[in-house]
Parts: sequence; C-alpha cells; structure tokens
Amino acid sequence: MGKTHYGTMPDGRAVEAYTLDNGLLQAEILTFGAALNRLSAPDRNGKMDNILLTFDSLEERIAGSQYQGEVVGRYANRIAGAQFALNGKEYRVTPNEKNGNCLHGGGEFSRGLWQASPVGGSAVELTFDSPAGAHGFPGSVRATVRYALVGRSLVIKYEARSNADTILNLTNHAYFNLAGGGDILSHELQITANCYLPIDANSIPTGALRAVAETPFDFRQPKPIGRDIFADDSQLQQVGGYDHNFCNPYYYYYNPARVSVSEPLSGRRMSVTTDLPGVQLYTGNNLPIPHTAFCLETQAWPDSPNQWPDQCLLKAGDTYQTTTQFDFSVK
Repeated sequence: MGKTHYGTMPDGRAVEAYTLDNGLLQAEILTFGAALNRLSAPDRNGKMDNILLTFDSLEERIAGSQYQGEVVGRYANRIAGAQFALNGKEYRVTPNEKNGNCLHGGGEFSRGLWQASPVGGSAVELTFDSPAGAHGFPGSVRATVRYALVGRSLVIKYEARSNADTILNLTNHAYFNLAGGGDILSHELQITANCYLPIDANSIPTGALRAVAETPFDFRQPKPIGRDIFADDSQLQQVGGYDHNFCNPYYYYYNPARVSVSEPLSGRRMSVTTDLPGVQLYTGNNLPIPHTAFCLETQAWPDSPNQWPDQCLLKAGDTYQTTTQFDFSVK
C-alpha cells in the first residue's frame, strides 16, 4: 500500500491518498470525503484503465465535484423539504437544493476530512465523526468505511454508531465508465428489480411503486443504457435521463435488486451486490458532458425518513452495518 500527499484543504489541513493494489485491481482512496478517487480494472486484453470519473487535483474536486466517488451522508439521496419527524420531534436539515430538499445530508460526509489507517496490504479504513446537530441531524455519529480489494472485487463496508436515535443512509457516489471515456449509452445494464419509484417535480418519490414491465425502466434483461433513455416518458424527460431508485417490493432486505453492467468494446463487466433495499441509477444527466458516466448508488429508498422510516432508523447504541461489493470480470 502506498500513501502520498494529495493536496491541502483551504484551512491548511493535509489530504492524503492511499493506493491499493492486489495485482488484479488498483484503487486510490482520498481522506477528503473518503473518496474512491480512481479504480483501475483490466479490459479483455489485460490493459488497465481508470474506470471512474474523477479530478486531477484537490482544488478541482472542491470546486467542481458532484460527489464523484465520495461517501455521502448522513443521508444519501433526498429528504423532501429538508425535514422529517423522529420520536415525535420535527427536525429541519440543510436545504441544499433550489427546491428546498436536502441532498446527500447537506454534503457533510463528502466534504469532510476523514481519518485513515491501513488494514493489511489491500485495505484501508476511514473514520469520520459527525457531531450532534450537524446539518440539523440528531445524535453524535461515528462512521467507518473500509475499502478492500479482494481478488477481482472491491468491497466497501460501512459501520456507524450514534449516541441518540437518528437516521442514517450511507453510500458511495462513484461515477463509472467501463470504457474509460466517451459516453455510457452503449453499456449494457441489467437490474433485476421489478419496480421503481416514480418521482414528482422535485425528484421526491410519490410513494407509489411502479412496475417496470412495458416501460423504459425495464432492465430485467440486459439492454444498452441508451436504448430508452430518450423515450417519450415524462419521468425520463423531467430529469434528462435516469435518476431513479430501483427496488423489489417483497420486501426490503430479503430481495434487493441484483445489478450487472458490461461494456462491449473493452469487454469489462461489473456486478454489484448489496444488502440494501434500493439502487439509484443515475446516468450523469447534469454532468458538463451529459451521459459520460453512470452511478449505481446502493441505498435506503429516497425520502425514507418521511415515507419508509424503518429503512433508515439507527437507534442509540445500535450498530449500522452494510456492505456493497463490486465484482469485475471480462466478457
């Protein structure tokens, strides 16, 4: 494992980069945002390429990041109106979208400086302390994220504890492009979920679960991401592509969606497994060049504090634990 100085925060604190390499995959992890900054995997000819959208410097990341590779929390995705109720009390959190929603916990975890320590030769563990009341959330939370290269897999394990009842929903916001460049419309994607969550004009789930059958959201059989992305469908048109949570209704943790994606020219294939109930497919609609990367954010369902609160409740003294694994192969 290598450790290098990556940059300096505006307040003078140092940001470090940790390089993991097990001979099959290579990853670079930053202490800024616990970011997965680079991830290199071989194509069918054995050529290693970075398959993440990233930045060349800390200054560029701070100025232009849309959460590329960063851990987001306390609550990944959106909370409607930046408010929720817990134990009979109303909480107001940071409204960092123009429509008044809270997105990705106000950016606290992804803009924070984490403490890192190596764990063997191909793993690193990062820790972040979020004080009670940070961005309006209850409870003091200590969160830990461990990145490990295991064979041809990247395993991300999340763990957290709080001293008071709170809500928690952590994920990694990596932007993938398995070709290493260009658009992602020819990537072939399969998501086994039989439902998705339609959204309102503010990108908040309506509360309904809509069947994917006979819609542009049907990825139960592999198909190119671009096949239906420009279809005459109001859900796609209002956000410029896919930015929706896929799920199976029967029920939450017992039947999470299975995901795989392959890129025909490089032959790279990635499979995603998780113990979380949802996967947000985002096709980079708001990037400077749209649709040049995609995200598969494993998560509790968006706005679950208001609509499905049992998915994201962390009781005082309990331990939040979840794992997402990315497996790589060639096709």
